[in-house]
Amino acid sequence: MNQRTPSIILVGPQMGENIGAAARVMGNFGLSDLRIVAPRDGWPNPAADTMSAGAFEAGVVTPTVFDTLEEAVGDLNYLIATTARQRGMEKPVFSTDLAVKEITGSDVPTGILFGAEKSGLPNDAVVMCDAILTYPVNNKFASLNLAQAVGVFAHAWGAQSAPDEVSGLDEPAKRKALIGMMQHFEDELERAGFFFPPEKKDVMVHNLRNAFTRAKWTDQEVRTFRGAVKALTIGRGKARIHRD
Repeated sequence: MNQRTPSIILVGPQMGENIGAAARVMGNFGLSDLRIVAPRDGWPNPAADTMSAGAFEAGVVTPTVFDTLEEAVGDLNYLIATTARQRGMEKPVFSTDLAVKEITGSDVPTGILFGAEKSGLPNDAVVMCDAILTYPVNNKFASLNLAQAVGVFAHAWGAQSAPDEVSGLDEPAKRKALIGMMQHFEDELERAGFFFPPEKKDVMVHNLRNAFTRAKWTDQEVRTFRGAVKALTIGRGKARIHRD
């Protein structure tokens, strides 16, 4: 099943700066369809262009303006309202992770609704939605800037498609290479008299190996470390010869 990115719908946004900032963070995390319902200051809006950091000009985010919410969501099948309160409505309530899980991998056109800066989403808009999205904000100060609210969801959406490991790193070390490195290091520690008293050697080796294993070494790191151990060994030999 193909993954379709959700539409971000701003209902009655007041400030062009917030619209632009929302577009910018959408572009950061791979969201492109921005639907703007009845913006207070009209459209186009120079302040939005400035705050978007070029997201509109580059075509990263495509804004579409609608007069009514009904028009904005007419082609969508599933709607999630972002609001701090359930408002007494019997609807599923999602965290960002659960909301993303609900729509990830789905080919159903989905919209995430955000309300105006001053008052949030009107009840009429929430009623139209299938579910509610809430953030774990401080109950004593639950007010989020509009662009920040979009950013929280956008980050969650981007995170679900990000690789588990940072790209560009060397391949993880094969277990054989890691064991060889540890044995090499332990042999040199043995020669240096590190394992004392002898009856504690097994525990000391286990502690070292646990630490090495947790580090998730790459092949390059293993080679570099073995080279460093070898250099120290040669250096210690030269020092011994010089003293003699």
